[in-house]
Amino acid sequence: MNIVQAAILGVVQGVTEFIPISSSAHLVLVPNLMGWHQPSVSFDVMLHMGTLVAVLYFFKVEVINLFGVFLTGFKEKEIRKSTDYKLCWLIIIGTVPAVVLALLFQNFFENLFSKPESVAFFLLGTGALLWFSETTSKRARVMEDANLSDALIIGLAQGCAIAPGISRSGATIAAGLFKGLDRDSAARFSFLLAIPIIFGAVVVKMSDFIYLCRSQASVSLLLGFLTAAASGYLCIKYFLNYLKKGSLMIFAYYCWFVGLAFILSKRFLI
Repeated sequence: MNIVQAAILGVVQGVTEFIPISSSAHLVLVPNLMGWHQPSVSFDVMLHMGTLVAVLYFFKVEVINLFGVFLTGFKEKEIRKSTDYKLCWLIIIGTVPAVVLALLFQNFFENLFSKPESVAFFLLGTGALLWFSETTSKRARVMEDANLSDALIIGLAQGCAIAPGISRSGATIAAGLFKGLDRDSAARFSFLLAIPIIFGAVVVKMSDFIYLCRSQASVSLLLGFLTAAASGYLCIKYFLNYLKKGSLMIFAYYCWFVGLAFILSKRFLI
């Protein structure tokens, strides 16, 4: 992979990881349409490390506070009554469904990455989720109101998003909206929930990453990491600002357009 491809895919990963249009779909469809080789395991890990750094840096105050509250809660009973301590456990609980689904259906999910048309169909599904969440949700609750039921439902949505084409942020934000959270709260919980799952994905692939790095161009790997981190940070910043007034409908239309365009191009033009 040359440096131009690495930079482009880094930006693709950084932007599409956090706005609800599926990073996994774009990392399958973009190389396929451009005639590039699919990203290697080592490059994929570097891209995810980039987006992990982006979300950690953007939410650094919240993450440090939540980590401190969680540790203190083991010693001080009063801390366990706080909203932040409850949020820590909701994030942990919300991570469990994705871990279980990944362990049970790992081979199934991995095989989907070699089936671009299936990815495009899942992208259509992401569009449907976003459309239904915008048209049916009440959006009357904030993140402080989140409960165990919210964490489990949003966590299950995150688990289903392991399938390429189902946007992780799209599925989790839509689930939050279905549960009555407002857009900003649903998005913030989605992004905080991304931290352990992205970290886990990096750890799982780390052995392959270390092995393959020996034969990969280090400049391309570094460039992919940097562009994913920078674009991811900017995407989180502007997307959260957008959600204060904006709708998710534009992203639903985008998913439908890209999914249909890819399917039609493969069936009638190629």
